[in-house]
Amino acid sequence: MADQQDPVFQIQRVYLKEASLEQPNSPQILLEQEQPAVDIQLGVDATPVADGVFEVCVTATVQTKIKDKTVFLVEVKQAGIFEIRNLPPEQMGPIMGIACPQIVYPYLRGNVADIITRGGFPPVHLSEINFQAMYEQQQAQAEADAPRIVTQ
Repeated sequence: MADQQDPVFQIQRVYLKEASLEQPNSPQILLEQEQPAVDIQLGVDATPVADGVFEVCVTATVQTKIKDKTVFLVEVKQAGIFEIRNLPPEQMGPIMGIACPQIVYPYLRGNVADIITRGGFPPVHLSEINFQAMYEQQQAQAEADAPRIVTQ
């Protein structure tokens, strides 16, 4: 039997939380010969669900444009539910900002490519992400943005 204080990290479920595809300028934009510009934005969000249970969402927004007109806009939220218990507080941030997104991200990549292909476009393959570097950058930015207390 496991000790009550042993660290616990378990994946409960990985699921597609939300997916949308918009083609606001179809069919006219599909006749354009120009290559579209592609903009990809990623985000990570962690939310407590119950005691020791957290939902971690990785969101990808892919927008392609020709000039100022959108060819397509895809937003996909891939989520995982994780049981995380008996970890020191200083490890919780890295677990939810690095380890959990690394587990969820491959599913997100596949769903983004699939949705874009099903929309009639060549797939957009999201590149590998270094979630540790992304997490460290976010921490440094949060520290830089923190208000400073000046004493005299």
